[in-house]
Amino acid sequence: MVTPKLTEEQKILSMSRRTIAIAAALSVLALGSPLITANANPLARQYFDQGLEKYEAGNYQGAIDDYTKAIEINPQNAIAYNNRGIARFKLGDYQGSSADYTKAIENDTSQSAAYLNRGLNRERAADLEGACDDWRKAVELGNRRPAEWVKNQC
Repeated sequence: MVTPKLTEEQKILSMSRRTIAIAAALSVLALGSPLITANANPLARQYFDQGLEKYEAGNYQGAIDDYTKAIEINPQNAIAYNNRGIARFKLGDYQGSSADYTKAIENDTSQSAAYLNRGLNRERAADLEGACDDWRKAVELGNRRPAEWVKNQC
């Protein structure tokens, strides 16, 4: 399982209010680009950041609750779905985590971590073919971690 870390997209979530206002204005120019609009709402950013903090403190249910609030505000936030999936996995909700990884991928097909994580869920459910498909896609997107798994298991 990949531990939530601050990616470039998440660093954008930590922007100042002024920068967020600029990002919101740019989102209009970008015709609603999911990445820009995902970071334009300060309340969504606040819930997302709280989710990260709670996850890191081992409060997985609290993290799920905060990621859920961030997702309610911005249902296009692929990273929030992926991170909520990780927290659900930690609590043993494998079906819920898999659904979150799938939603993250639907919102942003470049989410290599979501492919990697969903692959781990599929492997756990004895769906090695599905796991291999996800791991191959993660590798294709530049995630080197599952390359060895593909080599050894697929």
